[in-house]
Formats: sequence, structure tokens, C-alpha cells
Amino acid sequence: MSGIDSVTIKLGTASYPVIIGAGVLADERVWVSRLNADGVLIVSNSTIAPLYLARLQSVLEKLNIPHQLCILPDGEQYKTLTTWQQIIDALLNMRANRKTTVIALGGGVIGDIAGFAAACYMRGIRVIQVPTTLLAQVDAAVGGKTGVNMPVGKNLVGAFHQPALVVADIDTLSSLPEREFRAGIAEVIKYGLIMDAGFFDWLQNNTDAILTKDAAALHYMVATSVAHKASVVSADAHEQGQRALLNFGHTFGHALETLTNYSKWLHGEAVAIGMLLACAYGEKTGRTAPEVTAKLNQLLGKIQFDISIPEDITAQNMIETMRSDKKASYAGLDLILLESIGAAVISRGHRPELLLKDFPMEYLG
Repeated sequence: MSGIDSVTIKLGTASYPVIIGAGVLADERVWVSRLNADGVLIVSNSTIAPLYLARLQSVLEKLNIPHQLCILPDGEQYKTLTTWQQIIDALLNMRANRKTTVIALGGGVIGDIAGFAAACYMRGIRVIQVPTTLLAQVDAAVGGKTGVNMPVGKNLVGAFHQPALVVADIDTLSSLPEREFRAGIAEVIKYGLIMDAGFFDWLQNNTDAILTKDAAALHYMVATSVAHKASVVSADAHEQGQRALLNFGHTFGHALETLTNYSKWLHGEAVAIGMLLACAYGEKTGRTAPEVTAKLNQLLGKIQFDISIPEDITAQNMIETMRSDKKASYAGLDLILLESIGAAVISRGHRPELLLKDFPMEYLG
């Protein structure tokens, strides 16, 4: 797969394309029909702005689109209401109106927080997502989930607000730190596990090409992942049903992030461990085929994920933190589990005492 791909998120009048390819960030043809003269607020962070802001500004200047900047500090710990307020203040200071567009230039944190600001300002203005990390390109920037973290849990305040456009430039992955790139692969693996066994096998067989950032392999990996997410989001935009399958590994992973105050793992690293815990728990409860955990463990090993969990994190505090998850209810916790590779199910009503009984203790320090 080469050139430029366009995957459409089909949501009726709210449909939008995800443009995937090398160099698309600086390609005027991608932008010319998507902006207007009422201005743009570019939201980025102190790491990404020095790398890619000039390319975006050059396009806006050629198209005579006035723009302002809001440059935030880099890190999950800044995904807060306080930082969100900075974006709102920037919109107010530029006298943004309902035709103003927010462009989120960065990874998942920037996409989430800028999208949430766009959802709230004047009850909703346009946002364009320009994801510069692998994790954001294959997951966070697509689907309209926006929000911020709270001290008791991740993404507890937010809104569904679909972008008008997603521009995924494969070239931005070349400057991604190795650890962050590998972390993004976790979300790619997720698609193979929950809905495409053939894609999981492709990942197993092409690990070397992926890790050396072979352009063709990256393009295929991102485009395939986006196509899978598009099929789910198009059918269930507000996560009332099958879109919940995309949360595979996230309930366990979010608990790990919360318990360490987002300081030990990158999001994708926590999701990788979360997927392994979900598979092992599924096997212990008889819901997941016996070989699944071993196959996932093997692939995570090839990508050099560290799956160790600190000794001070226990099954009890994991479960207590998971009870604050958005998917918890009086009846218990809803978990996404695998029947086999490529086949995921929503498994409801997991009570804390049963979770503790079958928790995969072997992965705890």
C-alpha cells in the first residue's frame, strides 16, 4: 500500500475522512476545502511544535487562513481541566466564533484536550485532528472521544465530538522516540486481537519491518488499523454497543496508569499490560481460548514491552481503582474479553470478589 489513502468515518452528515500518507501534513490539497477565513487556533505542545508547527503554518499562510497558537506543556499529567482552560482562554482572546477551527497538532493528549475544548466552546466548534504519534493515528484521533483526566480516574470528564478531518502523516512517525513508537503498537495489536486474526498474524510476521519503520509496513499498519476503527465507530458512534470492544485491555491499563499517577507507563504500555491481564483473566474464567495469552505474550516480547508490574500494586488496589472506571455499574464491571484471537465479547457483571478470585496474580510484582 502506497501513496495516499482516505478512510471515511460514515456518520451521515457528520461523516469525515481520515487522510493517511507520507507528507500529507504539508499538502495544500488536503486542506484547501476544509478551512475558512474565520481563523484557526493551533493547539500543540512544547515537544511537537518545534518539529511540525512550521509545516502547518506554511500551509495556512498559503491559503490565507489567519491563525493563533496555544502551546501546552507535554505529558499525560497535563491532561487536566486547568490545561483545558488555557485553550478556552486562547479561543476567547482571539475572539473565536462558531466558524473558527481548532487544529490539534500532537499525540493523544493534545487531541483529547483540544477536542474537548472545541466541543465546549460556544457549544461546539470544528476540530481537525493532526495526530503525530502512532497511538493517536491508529486510535485516539479517530472516533470523536475527547476529554481530560481526574485524580480518581482517566477520561472521566469529556464529550463525544467528531472531528471534521483527520490528517495522519506517516512521516511524523520517523521522529517519534523509540519508546513512544513501541507504545503505539499496543493499540495496533488490539485490532488484531479483537477483530482480525489475519492482521494479528501479519504483525507477528512483520515485526522487524515495523520496528525499523519501513515506510510500506507503517502505511499498511496505520491504514488497516484506521479502517478497523472506522467500521466500529461508523456503526456505534457513542459507544452504546459494539464500540465498547475497542476498550479491550483499557480497564486494566487505566487502573495501572491511575495507581502510578500517569508517571510510570506511557498509555500504550499500560494498555499492552492490560490486554495481557485481560487475556489471562479470560483464560482463568474459561472465556478465552488457552493459547491466546501465550501468543500475545510472545508478540509483546518481540516488541520488547516491559510487562512487569511494581510490587506495591496489588490485585486489591487494582480492582478498587477499576471500580471507578466508566464501565462500572452496580451490577459489576463490564470487561472486554477474547473468545479467541479475532473474536472479542462484552462480558458484563464482574463482581469485585470474583475479580479478586480469578485475578492473574502471576503478573504482579
